[in-house]
Amino acid sequence: MPETQTRTPSFESRIPEGDNRPRQVCNDCGFVAYENPKVVVGAVVTSGDLILLCRRAINPRKGFWTLPAGFMELNESAEAGAMREAFEEANAKIAIDQLLGAYTIPRLSQVQLIYRAKLVDPAISAGPESLEVGLFTWDQIPWDELAFPSVHWALTQFNETRHLAQFPAFSNPPGETGDH
Repeated sequence: MPETQTRTPSFESRIPEGDNRPRQVCNDCGFVAYENPKVVVGAVVTSGDLILLCRRAINPRKGFWTLPAGFMELNESAEAGAMREAFEEANAKIAIDQLLGAYTIPRLSQVQLIYRAKLVDPAISAGPESLEVGLFTWDQIPWDELAFPSVHWALTQFNETRHLAQFPAFSNPPGETGDH
């Protein structure tokens, strides 16, 4: 019996028929391998007047403070992803309230969905991607040590809505394109 051989597909960058930009197209079957933005999910998590922050144990921005957030997984809702990330980074069990903001970061090809959430269990501790975690009052937030501009945006927009039961979700603040 002859040995079965599998052929590795050969892709090239070209503009597929009916499209307007180069894509990776299989030379054998014409399959288009689209590259799409990555979705980041996370939450501004509170316990009373305290806000949960995580000091990053990984790059980018190792040692800086951030919200519990990360890349969404396949077959996962955005809310479930935000809950998973809070648990992975801070061993935090949270309840999602509502979407706080949807931010676009074109230079990184990211869309960030950040929720407003409550801490369900007061027990928190650093997960493998965090050096430490903490609950901060608004005045204790280490503003100069925050990892990313979108963390600033989310915290500021959270503060504007902290006493509102409902509000429309935010986007990038005026003038903040996410390109720098």
